Amino acid sequence: MSHVLGTRAVIEGYASVFGVPDLSGDVVRRGAFGGLIPARVGSVRMLAQHAAEAPVGRWVRMEEDAHGLKVRGEVFTDTSAGRDLHRLLRGGALDGLSIGFKPVRARRTRTGREILEADLWEVSIVTFPMAPGARIHLVGDEVGARTTFVGDGVAGGDEEMASRPPRDLLRGKA
Repeated sequence: MSHVLGTRAVIEGYASVFGVPDLSGDVVRRGAFGGLIPARVGSVRMLAQHAAEAPVGRWVRMEEDAHGLKVRGEVFTDTSAGRDLHRLLRGGALDGLSIGFKPVRARRTRTGREILEADLWEVSIVTFPMAPGARIHLVGDEVGARTTFVGDGVAGGDEEMASRPPRDLLRGKA
């Protein structure tokens, strides 16, 4: 979901999808990020295309649900990188999310790894996510007047969340 708060656009989507193999065969299990939430959310970086030298905003909320790791963050639209990124999101050129992590507990499988616990370092907005279901689902315009539903809106209740004012979203009244 994206609303603009002054010079910040709030976005929402799934950074990881549970139980579904990614393009390398890895499967993230529900509970893999349990130790992260909510203690370390502020230390997880928001990047574009995994470029560590260029953060584009910050993550303000992360939670595991039955589908995956749901994230909400603020893209800083008062920077040229943030402005460009927001335009690409609004235009539909970007909608992927991808995680950068260190496996804490994992098992080798026939096709890859089963990630049981992960130390999450960053969540990037990307062109091609390794997990095809890891997507930004809602993006608003620059004046915060409209919300655009991107993709199929996998998350239940997103339409209801889109109607809430940005201050309610950031206070966790989802």
